[in-house]
Amino acid sequence: MIKMIALDLDETLLNTDKTINPQNVATLRRLHESGLKVILCTGRPINAIWGYIEQLGLTDAADFTITFNGALVINNATKETLAQSGLSRGDFKALHAFARENGYPLDVLDFDQVYPLSDLTPSIYQQMLKAPMTFTPTAFTDLPESLYSKAVMATDAATLDQAVSKLTPALRDQYHAVRSQPKILEFLAADMDKAVGLGQLLTHFGWDFTNLMAFGDAENDLGMIKAACDGVAMLNGQPAVKAAANHQTPVDNNAAGVAAYLEQVFPQLLS
Repeated sequence: MIKMIALDLDETLLNTDKTINPQNVATLRRLHESGLKVILCTGRPINAIWGYIEQLGLTDAADFTITFNGALVINNATKETLAQSGLSRGDFKALHAFARENGYPLDVLDFDQVYPLSDLTPSIYQQMLKAPMTFTPTAFTDLPESLYSKAVMATDAATLDQAVSKLTPALRDQYHAVRSQPKILEFLAADMDKAVGLGQLLTHFGWDFTNLMAFGDAENDLGMIKAACDGVAMLNGQPAVKAAANHQTPVDNNAAGVAAYLEQVFPQLLS
């Protein structure tokens, strides 16, 4: 029985212009009011998506968000952490060397701010993120000893294609490297993805993945799509996501594909 609906944001719940279709808002609000958990799953921090949380009415004491692609599970009402995991500064040493050798940019994120590595090629991550986060340019050797959520390589799509092709087996073993957008390649802990945070949240409620429906479109959604009882790929999703999914939305993200699918599955709750 589905008790939780997990939703990626970009090109899934959101239109291409980064807004939520009113049909998606109305449908998700009604399902949330009926008792289903509606969980946003994103690579961003919660303050960067707070407008969406309020728009959907996900501000009750038992509402949570999966942020940093699974590394942080946070309560929406209290901002208290349910679960957190990450990487140390030393864990990024091999990735920094790879970026330096090949002329790639790199931003390292903790759970509060972004550190664009100033000893590498300049990054476009700040321009792309457009979120209320602090960016502190820092040389790799000056990074503080802290727990970090991930590193991000943000540059043009062709350069990222090249970077992916150059990743060595050792780097692929050390990091979970996922393309969240054409111009963003993310490096997480090897065992980290959105399914990890969702698993922790399901356990918190006394549920498991048989109670989960998950929507996504891109490589960084594959873990939760595969783990969910009902993994749903967007019509506009990447081929690998569609191949892994149980079902597909009847229309794309710009036509409220999430709502269109939910209306098929939960007609009694939405009538």
